[in-house]
Amino acid sequence: MREGETGIANKLLYNGTVLTMDGADRVLKPGYVLVEGDEIKEVGEWRPDERLERLRATCSFACDAAGKAIIPGLINAHTHLFQTYMRGVSDHYPLAQWLREIIWPLSLVMEPEDFYLAGLIGCIENLKSGATYLMDHHYIHTSLQNTAGVLRAFVDSGIRGHLARGGSDLAGEPRLRETEEQVFAATDELLDRWEGAASGRIRIALGPLNLYGCSRPFLESMARYSRDRGLISHVHVAETKGQIDNTMERFGLRNLELLNEVGLLGERTQVIHGIWLDDGELEAIRARQASVVHCPVSNMYLASGVARVPEMRRLGINVALGTDGPGSNNCQDNLEVLKFAACLHKVYALDSTLLPPMDVLKMATMGGARAMGRENDLGSLEPGKQADLVVIDLLKPHIAPVHRASSALVYNANGNDVDLVMVGGRVVVENGACTLVDEREILLRAQSRVDALRAKLAAECPVFAFEH
Repeated sequence: MREGETGIANKLLYNGTVLTMDGADRVLKPGYVLVEGDEIKEVGEWRPDERLERLRATCSFACDAAGKAIIPGLINAHTHLFQTYMRGVSDHYPLAQWLREIIWPLSLVMEPEDFYLAGLIGCIENLKSGATYLMDHHYIHTSLQNTAGVLRAFVDSGIRGHLARGGSDLAGEPRLRETEEQVFAATDELLDRWEGAASGRIRIALGPLNLYGCSRPFLESMARYSRDRGLISHVHVAETKGQIDNTMERFGLRNLELLNEVGLLGERTQVIHGIWLDDGELEAIRARQASVVHCPVSNMYLASGVARVPEMRRLGINVALGTDGPGSNNCQDNLEVLKFAACLHKVYALDSTLLPPMDVLKMATMGGARAMGRENDLGSLEPGKQADLVVIDLLKPHIAPVHRASSALVYNANGNDVDLVMVGGRVVVENGACTLVDEREILLRAQSRVDALRAKLAAECPVFAFEH
């Protein structure tokens, strides 16, 4: 490997359309990004120039991105990786029935190695659809090794991963209930073992599962723990109208009002979904500087409703995007989410001017970075930031010819168009294939395990017994 002029192996991506997503939303065509170690060293226009040509000749890795877009890595701010095993089992259930008849039965028979395989497939899928960072809300703790399996998947795939350690003391499935002492002891162990692992790629958060499955004392304890340990709180909030009815009946409070009263609403709070929020709740989110994670595909798939995203953004609320788990989306194509986010709000409001492409891209990049508390080192292509970036091939018959790269990315591209992915300066996807793992071998192992689990469940859960 040749060394660059600084003595550090440099990488250069050049001659492509660079969407910086910086404060000025600069688009450089053609442009280049120079990576030194794990950071971006330079971003600029690519032109005939003696210094730039010398730079290209001395870099250890140089990618000619002609006909391609270079963007910051997308941030998938909410998913459940274990649900990779559950995609397509049933596509026509409302949320409560879907949990009761699909998610809980299958998750309870999964073994620790299944969580690793499901997690690894999910990480591969995220990387190959442009996400360099994901937040996994993991709440299946039938074995102490389940969570370790997901975290091993983060490490082995090369993705940047944040695991929200989920917990619930009143879960609808009794075998998934935990005490606050169990949750805190397990989270302490995760923080000791995994926080900052894999050269800083791994982070731990706290994920009280939802408000209808937790008692008020449990939520108050979660708030104290998160505050004391400086952790992100990642919580499902107001996903369905029935969830509002639940907290109104139990506490006389709407979901967001309860979240605020127990101390779980603040700058490090991620409000997941946030569909059924009223004006006062939006104002509380704005005042407390929390973030909302919008999952448009899942919200449509489960017919949960439409979040007030355009209004949130007008109020100055930070909005990030998520795929949600494969059980309520079927895939985790982060580029696909961009188009759904734009189109859903246009048709819902009957207003085609809502959410232009750059706004959608902002939510998927800087919006996600802010939600993770990482706006200073992620979310845009700027010198000094981590070298998390994605190269997307625009020379495809479903994309070209291109007038505006931002429009092409939001309305035309999908995960199959991702050519190269870099996380912290390390190439983890090249020519559309993961560089660190054997995709085919992992997929075959996972299919064999899913077939065995279906057979095990067939007698008690007819939905697993036959093809639909």
